[in-house]
Amino acid sequence: MYIQRHAEQTIQKLANMFGAVLVTGPRQVGKTTMLRNMLQNIGYVSLDDVVQLQAAVETPGSFLKDNLPPVFIDEIQKAPELFPQMKLILDESKKKGQYYLTGSQHFQMMKNASESLSGRIGILTLLGLSLRERYGVKNSLPFLGTEEYLTGRKQESISITNEELWNCIWRGSLPELAVNPEYSWQMYYGAYVSTYVERDVRELAQVGDILKFTRFMEVLAARNGQLLNLSEAAGEVGISQPTADRWLSILTTSHIIYLLRPYFNNLTKRAVKTPKLYFLDTGLAAYLSRWNTPEVLQKGAMSGAYFEAFVISEILKSYYNAGILEPPLYFYRDKDKKEIDLLIEENGCIHPFEIKQHSDPKAGDLKNFSVLNKLDSEMIGEGGVICTYDRIVTLQDSFRVIPVGYL
Repeated sequence: MYIQRHAEQTIQKLANMFGAVLVTGPRQVGKTTMLRNMLQNIGYVSLDDVVQLQAAVETPGSFLKDNLPPVFIDEIQKAPELFPQMKLILDESKKKGQYYLTGSQHFQMMKNASESLSGRIGILTLLGLSLRERYGVKNSLPFLGTEEYLTGRKQESISITNEELWNCIWRGSLPELAVNPEYSWQMYYGAYVSTYVERDVRELAQVGDILKFTRFMEVLAARNGQLLNLSEAAGEVGISQPTADRWLSILTTSHIIYLLRPYFNNLTKRAVKTPKLYFLDTGLAAYLSRWNTPEVLQKGAMSGAYFEAFVISEILKSYYNAGILEPPLYFYRDKDKKEIDLLIEENGCIHPFEIKQHSDPKAGDLKNFSVLNKLDSEMIGEGGVICTYDRIVTLQDSFRVIPVGYL
């Protein structure tokens, strides 16, 4: 069963603007499936095929003559030699939507693509299924939490029970797990980690100690939703700080981990400058941390952090699916430990949000919003508490209760 992806609309827009379109993201999030569903009437070639790969690497010009545009080339990161040849073809033809490309290896591929196809390629990041996609919601606007946004979502808000929500959080957002409930969660993520580490990390990032790298992922998963403390994580694994920095870069650029940036400016000098760490697939984090059932995860000490990571990931998906490569998302924490879980910057306004897994939100949940009084009043936009309550309720001024079903 194919689930319609919101990113399809953005890919069509990019294809009308650029000669090439690149869809990047983690393994198994449905990049190939989505494009093959969209592009049924053009050529397709996968560089997983060793014969095709050899031709692409050794004779890129001839390879592209054998696979005339428009064409979909899968796993493009394996043959960066193709990018300069594509540039020549696109510069000569001036046509749009000629090459559709996918690849999981964001860290190397983006460098090659941006250098060779600057101004000729549109880029989209695809993550796992969003809650909206799972429930067939058509609205694909980036989340903002304003009255206008919430009114637009009201007709398609998602009614989800706590049991369904925690099963989504625990099972994760990889499409095959979502559409095949009979698939073993344990076996699937075991194979996923093995494939990611063996193929991507060993082959393309030259990481020698695979066991330590896997342990590094486990240590970070135990810190899901927390301020990044890389020296502590490095010490626990037994690696140097420079190695930890490099390994973290691999995990972030391949979209396994997202670092939420802290918000600070001249008026918030006491703000911390350390990012918060989130796993973009909560199912993967649960697997690495050995939370083996949704019930145990929901009742465990990390449940609040996992709910927060789920919300951040859902909001990120709404921006990535709209083609926004650098979503304007931040958090605030100062030296007095006052924290606001999420700030969204839009048109000069800061929209503040608390993320609470409880279903009984109160005005007290907004107490830390007072730190924003240092800003000009016109800079403070609408916001509220994202939680598991089932209705929108005004708590205070322009701050509301926002059910998770409105993400």
